[in-house]
Amino acid sequence: MTEPPTRRRLGPQERRAQLIAATGEVLAELGYQAATADAIATRAGVSKGLLWHYFSDIDALFEATAHHTLLELRRAVGARLDLAAPAPDVIRAAVRGAADLRHTHAAHRRALEAIVLNLRTADGGMRLGIKDFEDTYLEQEAIFRRGQADGDFRADLDPRVMAVTYQGAVDAMLGYLDAHPDADTAGYARTVAEILLGGMTAPSSTNAPPAAPTRTRRPSSRPPAVQGNSSRAGGSSS
Repeated sequence: MTEPPTRRRLGPQERRAQLIAATGEVLAELGYQAATADAIATRAGVSKGLLWHYFSDIDALFEATAHHTLLELRRAVGARLDLAAPAPDVIRAAVRGAADLRHTHAAHRRALEAIVLNLRTADGGMRLGIKDFEDTYLEQEAIFRRGQADGDFRADLDPRVMAVTYQGAVDAMLGYLDAHPDADTAGYARTVAEILLGGMTAPSSTNAPPAAPTRTRRPSSRPPAVQGNSSRAGGSSS
């Protein structure tokens, strides 16, 4: 007679990872309000009481899930980067990798967004803030500092400001692409990267973005005096 296989007892870190994964799945599929302790325990296949053995309360579980999910998203983008490449090329690849997260890690992003927007402190403030993105900023700063050392990025710019500006642009890009699913993801990411690099790249760098073509202004057919009068009068030129 064949005996049923015995279930391997999970260690503390494995159990925490299992509960965090279940929490992310429930958040992504059902939303924040439906992500109850009962629903998470059912998804993980454990008793609800086991949750409190590893987390003090459901808010602590949500916070741990957010930190883990943010790390997973950073790793997903980082896995696509050649960190030995010139820093401007790394930024281009990172922006494109971030844009592709809406396709490759949509569930992770839904779970993270649900927590960030809904998890609150006792006084009603947002529980997750800038401090929770410190590791992200530090990794980005390292890229910008290397670019400055290599002469690719302007030395007069603060790497922390560059990192925060970069992340803000990426977040705005993702928000726009989420709202416009038919938008050209690659084209949008390419444009965002070149806009960022246009302000950060040292003029002497061989990795600077291509210069915009010079626009030649067509001479007006009207005498200067007429243009000046219509402008001061509040009129518009055709």
